[in-house]
Amino acid sequence: MKNDIGKEMYRLIEHLFPICRSISGNGVRETLQIIQNHIPITIHEISTGTKVFDWVVPKEWNVVDAYIMDETGNKIIDFKENNLHLVGYSTPINQTLTLSQLQEHLYSLPEQPEAIPYVTSYYKERWGFCISQKQRDNLKEGNYKVFIDSELKDGSLTYGELIIPGRSKKEVFISTYVCHPSMANNELSGPVLSTFLAKWIMSKPRRYSYRIIFIPETIGSIIYLSKNLESLKENVIAGFNITCVGDNGPYSYLPTRNGNTYSDKIALNILSFDHPDFIKYTYLDRGSDERQYNSPGVDLPICTIMRSKYGTYPEYHTSLDNLDIVSAEGLIGSLNIFKKCLNTIEENKKYKIKCLGEPQLGKRGLYPTIGTKTSSLKVKDIMNFISYADGEHDLIDISNIIDVPVWELYPIIEKLVKADLI
Repeated sequence: MKNDIGKEMYRLIEHLFPICRSISGNGVRETLQIIQNHIPITIHEISTGTKVFDWVVPKEWNVVDAYIMDETGNKIIDFKENNLHLVGYSTPINQTLTLSQLQEHLYSLPEQPEAIPYVTSYYKERWGFCISQKQRDNLKEGNYKVFIDSELKDGSLTYGELIIPGRSKKEVFISTYVCHPSMANNELSGPVLSTFLAKWIMSKPRRYSYRIIFIPETIGSIIYLSKNLESLKENVIAGFNITCVGDNGPYSYLPTRNGNTYSDKIALNILSFDHPDFIKYTYLDRGSDERQYNSPGVDLPICTIMRSKYGTYPEYHTSLDNLDIVSAEGLIGSLNIFKKCLNTIEENKKYKIKCLGEPQLGKRGLYPTIGTKTSSLKVKDIMNFISYADGEHDLIDISNIIDVPVWELYPIIEKLVKADLI
């Protein structure tokens, strides 16, 4: 069953991979409409020119075609072959340029000669193409036709939102982004995992409410905060920014600004027990939407759990971040980490033993009735749990103190509740 879900996640990445996304435009809409076929997100449009905190919603960008053609009529760069070839938000052009003129508008990576880089220019109008260094080195002197059929217009910026009500109005906040073109791990693993996480959350009634958003990175989170900050600050108890969760690399964790929120506590507990080799970064290593959620005055408890952190793996922000980088196994592993985090939030409480002094477990069938030198070892975890069930320590505290994973404490709690001891 788990393998089947991992394969479904991978197939959704394959479906979304060819779409040209940016921070606005039809690629984002198409992506959200596909996700809407899986979960009932609401799609919102925010008009160009809308002021959001210190920012303004930019023009909408769409592209039909783009290429560079040599003197023989051969398209040496073709947007339709790889949408990373075009600098994001490039303005229209239809001109013939010399090689030296063209070089001023080309971007490549000498240290990665096979890779096409991902380059954008959202807030300054220009045009450009991205090319592998190997291909760039082979360009010959001559004239080149440069053609970009794109449009920058007053339109709107699009994002998706799903609110899943629970018994409590208190919320867990999940944020992921849908604004990069064809890159598998950095772009698509986050929204795909969030989609399947939402399916799982909706599979049964929950204690807490869940707010899941699919936004363009940076400007999208700023827009969302500008519209919802008061409610978020009042209701959000924990949350996660989800990105780069599809590869097979070690897990990594980027804390909140102060590193001491409920989300940090949960992430550290789950990762420490499930993947003790995880890499712990500091907030100084931030680079995704955790920046916005932890800004002074916003201060939401949002941290980031990843596999290979953005910016640390060589394929990042290049054409090498392709469908070979992600796997069904990598995706399902990450999904299970987030399920454990959310299960912990759902189950976490402060427990208090009802008895004064140590309870007699034997008469309740919870302790061996024959005493040997190993008797206590058989019930060590339950005795340790009782020792810290003082009404002050929550489940995560007890897990950390007695060095037992939270999920292994659930059956102990069930037994103690059944015995009317906590």
